[in-house]
Amino acid sequence: KENSSENILSSATRLLLHEGRLMLAESTRLLDVYLFLFDDFLLITKIKRSKKKYGGSDTSLIPVCPSLTPELQSFIREGGLCTVLDQPIPLDRLILKNVEPV
Repeated sequence: KENSSENILSSATRLLLHEGRLMLAESTRLLDVYLFLFDDFLLITKIKRSKKKYGGSDTSLIPVCPSLTPELQSFIREGGLCTVLDQPIPLDRLILKNVEPV
């Protein structure tokens, strides 16, 4: 929900453990996603690309959070954005399984 997503990352005690890109296999297509693994939940975001760069030709002036990986900072500077795909998955309810590559 849009109104509750504002405070999703606002906890002062929440730690970002890992982040990175992944291809998510849906029933009939592959989806380019960016995952954020916090100490209490997993957040899956959908990557949206923009055809025009943010800020014109000088992208060095764009304010980007320094704690983000260089890959994500570069993506944001190129006009990309991540939108939350679904509700965060609490880690105490998450089950991981190894699968064979397709």
